[in-house]
Amino acid sequence: MNKFLLFSVFSMLTINVMAQEKIVQTAGRDQLGDFAPKFAELNDDVLFGEVWSRTDKLGLRDRSVVTIASLISQGITDNSLVFHLQSARKNGITRTEIAEIITHIGFYAGWPKAWAAFNLAKGVWAEDTAGEDAKAAFQREMIFPIGEPNTTYAQYFTGNSYLAPISREQVSISNVTFEPRCRNNWHIHRATNGGGQMLIGVAGRGWYQEEGKPAVEILPGTVIHIPANVKHWHGAATDSWFAHLAFEVPGENASNEWLEPVTDEEYGQLDQR
Repeated sequence: MNKFLLFSVFSMLTINVMAQEKIVQTAGRDQLGDFAPKFAELNDDVLFGEVWSRTDKLGLRDRSVVTIASLISQGITDNSLVFHLQSARKNGITRTEIAEIITHIGFYAGWPKAWAAFNLAKGVWAEDTAGEDAKAAFQREMIFPIGEPNTTYAQYFTGNSYLAPISREQVSISNVTFEPRCRNNWHIHRATNGGGQMLIGVAGRGWYQEEGKPAVEILPGTVIHIPANVKHWHGAATDSWFAHLAFEVPGENASNEWLEPVTDEEYGQLDQR
């Protein structure tokens, strides 16, 4: 495939703009605008608006890891760490990965700091324990592997997805798995000749939608043909894990254009029909 408790005083909105994201932060002005306007400005416009937004240099997932390591190393285990742990989960870091990250930090920053961080991380990733069991059960439903977390393209997905390469000869084929409610952004497979993509449902239940058309339900065996240069998205239903095979159709000057996320309002209407 071409390739979430939020701390109440923070409100971060991620706007996807092609390969780079713009982080809009209002916490500084919301909490300190009257008392310390310059600090609020630096927090919102420089730290988040500029530094965190340089995703073409370093992705949000990696920035979350760096920030968490820095805070734990300083012994900062208050609400600011909670916020950044929540952001890390949103940015694609799994329960297994955060446990390994904090374990590694513990050897360099100190064992008590790691213990304190683990107590916070357990709350942030609490619901993922059941999620791991559901993931394992879903794997037993299908012949193809779930694969690894789709971290490279996590910024273009709402929720967690997984990628397992099936073939890279003749035609590129991947098994893409979506947790419930996970979907990718609107996107277009560009090509001047040929190109596009084909999806085949493998397990679970999902959706495919082209711009301006009703969404199509994908079940095991459902075949979806996606022409080149057509804006669309696909992902899991609200109540089901979902997996499909993605076949990349060869084409001239082929590329993938990532666009805006599918809103919760758009997505929430599908299973109500």
